Amino acid sequence: MEKWNQTSNDFILLGLFPQNQTGLLLLLLIISVFVLACLGNSGMTALIFLDPRLHTPMYFLLSQLSLMDLMYISTTVPKMVYNFLSGQKSISFLSCGVQSFFFATMASSEGLLLALMAYDRFVAICHPLHYHIYMSKRMCVKMILGSWTLGSFNGLVHTVYTLHLPYCRTRTINHFYCDIPAMLLLVCTDTWVYEYMIFFSAVLVLLLPFLGIMASYGRVLFAVFHMRSKEGRKKAFTTCSTHLTVVTFYYAPFVYTYLRPKNVRSPEEDKNMAVFYTILTPMLNPIIYSLRNKEVLGAMRRVYGMFSPRKK
Repeated sequence: MEKWNQTSNDFILLGLFPQNQTGLLLLLLIISVFVLACLGNSGMTALIFLDPRLHTPMYFLLSQLSLMDLMYISTTVPKMVYNFLSGQKSISFLSCGVQSFFFATMASSEGLLLALMAYDRFVAICHPLHYHIYMSKRMCVKMILGSWTLGSFNGLVHTVYTLHLPYCRTRTINHFYCDIPAMLLLVCTDTWVYEYMIFFSAVLVLLLPFLGIMASYGRVLFAVFHMRSKEGRKKAFTTCSTHLTVVTFYYAPFVYTYLRPKNVRSPEEDKNMAVFYTILTPMLNPIIYSLRNKEVLGAMRRVYGMFSPRKK
């Protein structure tokens, strides 16, 4: 059994890959995904900022999604890579708290933001004449601030409560970041009440927004199928299918992990599922939105033309 110095406040992260050649190859793959995610999300944010034609509520929300994804993947991957390459698996008590806070904040904020993006498409397609009233610049800013504020509050509450629990067992976390459910396994007191709080929180920031998204797109699809314009129907369907793809990639592994009973979950399975919403989804989102969106592709060409040397 692994020994732990009772005077230390550090945690031990077991990581995602074994310390061998196969693990190194898989780590290089994760590093490549991380670089792509950083380039894609920072590029998308810059593109929306630089192109005036993308200064609309939908793309303002998308820029926030890219910013959240950038912070999301930066919360977990750099520390995981450092621990693997250095051979040191420890993380300080404070660093663990910071990581838990940012992870919970980004997870909550992004779930709420995806629901707001679905609402934006609902208003644009089902109530186009009132779109500039319901989705004014002022309202859009309030929605963005609301998602960040509620996400931060949720992250702060869970982080503070978790760090105040008594850890009287080994501080070895079977994960590649400080995941709160994985940390609860190290607590020596009964945590069933707090586990129900986590479940309730997941329902509020994950399940309810997801149900709202499904309801919005049910109404949107009904309106799309009754459109007379073929071009308008095609454009609306492309935009909605793009967002639904992102929603599926984000919510499916989250719901599968956090809304299942504890007795049917395993640490290894939770750790593997976390790869989808912490690493793969932030990399896929900018790709999905750029490849399937003519406005984004057009903005890329215009911005490229702004910075490319012109021929005399």
